[in-house]
Amino acid sequence: MSSKISRSELVVILDKLSTKLPSKKFSREVANYLLSEKRTGELDSLARELINYRAEKGVVEVTAVSARALSSTAVSEVKQKVKQLYPGARQIIINQRIDDSQIGGVRLEFPDKQLDLTLRSKINKFKQQTVGN
Repeated sequence: MSSKISRSELVVILDKLSTKLPSKKFSREVANYLLSEKRTGELDSLARELINYRAEKGVVEVTAVSARALSSTAVSEVKQKVKQLYPGARQIIINQRIDDSQIGGVRLEFPDKQLDLTLRSKINKFKQQTVGN
């Protein structure tokens, strides 16, 4: 009879594995493990916990959602903003996602929060301020 590895133990193991394997192989290994252990329902929460665990160790991962691919200047600005939010960050990993519905700007998605710097968000805030006055 095999004992189930706790999620916190699994996060530590996955963190170590993620630095040793290429990302595609790492993803395949995680998927195979979760399938074989019938734990696929834990994938989202496991991913969030792994990202939080790595952030505590100084490796901050963020998804930057924008209308177009970010320029090198925009990537630098995103890194500066992340550094403000996570002063202990030694490494910042930016995953980019394109969203055609955005007008402009960027939305930064972290596991536990999001920072909306999109043009739509700025327009909505402006509308609220002008209507309220």
